[in-house]
Amino acid sequence: MPHVIVKLWPGKSEKQKRRLAEAITQDVMKVLNYGDESVSVAFEEVSAADWAEKVYKPDIVETSAKLYKKPGYTM
Repeated sequence: MPHVIVKLWPGKSEKQKRRLAEAITQDVMKVLNYGDESVSVAFEEVSAADWAEKVYKPDIVETSAKLYKKPGYTM
């Protein structure tokens, strides 16, 4: 714990995803004072055509009170 899930459009390289996972891991360790063994990071690719229904509505609109960083776009 914690487990971080990054939802994004397809097309980012494995190298980019590895770099982001490492950056997230380092920040979680630094800010929350956890060890590397406690942090996991997953990526879920969602197509642009499905973004509104699979991400924006359920994860952003319907749970907006839980968001600590809101997007600068609306759908």
